[in-house]
Amino acid sequence: MRLFTVDAFTSTAFKGNPAAVCLLESPPTGSWMQAVATEMGLSETAFLHGDSLRWFTPAVEVSLCGHATLATAHVLYSTGAADGPVDFRTAGGTLTVNRTADGMITMDFPVKEVSATAVPDGLEKALGAAPVRVGRSNLDLLVELESEQAVRTLTPDIEALAAVEARGVIVTAAGSSATTSSPVDFVSRFFAPNVGVPEDPVTGSAHCALAPYWSERLGRTSMTGAQLSRRGGLVHVRTAGDRVHLAGHAVTVLSGQLHV
Repeated sequence: MRLFTVDAFTSTAFKGNPAAVCLLESPPTGSWMQAVATEMGLSETAFLHGDSLRWFTPAVEVSLCGHATLATAHVLYSTGAADGPVDFRTAGGTLTVNRTADGMITMDFPVKEVSATAVPDGLEKALGAAPVRVGRSNLDLLVELESEQAVRTLTPDIEALAAVEARGVIVTAAGSSATTSSPVDFVSRFFAPNVGVPEDPVTGSAHCALAPYWSERLGRTSMTGAQLSRRGGLVHVRTAGDRVHLAGHAVTVLSGQLHV
């Protein structure tokens, strides 16, 4: 079986979010895929059999993952296995990917609407910061802070965050030109100890909630988000009704054979 490691949402190796991609020749068992994902030790490992795509963290299977989908599409395009649009069958529905002329990969994902909610008990202490607004999607808790700098310098208590009833906690703020060489519309970080990922480097699925949230706040449908993890990465988003288009680059850093 062919196995790849791909850095997603970046055009520079060793940045963005690394994902493992396994191209399967026969249907796998869930326990085997979980064992491989645990062995790989990355935030996500993607398994593709035919057009069926599944994702596993080192601890659990998840129903939606952006960066590992981007990584899988990048493998198909870079190896010549695909050229035009590709449909993946997933637990989150059919996801369509395509490649633009400049090599950027676009993904058509479902919007995750965010509804205002009360601040959960213990959240402010766990974050070490005071929320400006708090909302919830069907996957994650979204917390807006007062500034980009507050997001960048955040040092949360990861163990305490695990008490929050959600897949993960998205922390976000409006962006500024201080983030990268060009301005971005919003910034974020993503913490998901409940699924075995203390902090994810760049999280595509979190942008399914960030895109509609900031679209309403900023009054525009096309935006760029920067995830301020240690590795960092950029996610280009465009809202379109109940769908959100996520786009980014990817780089293959390793390829080989899985022998077990």
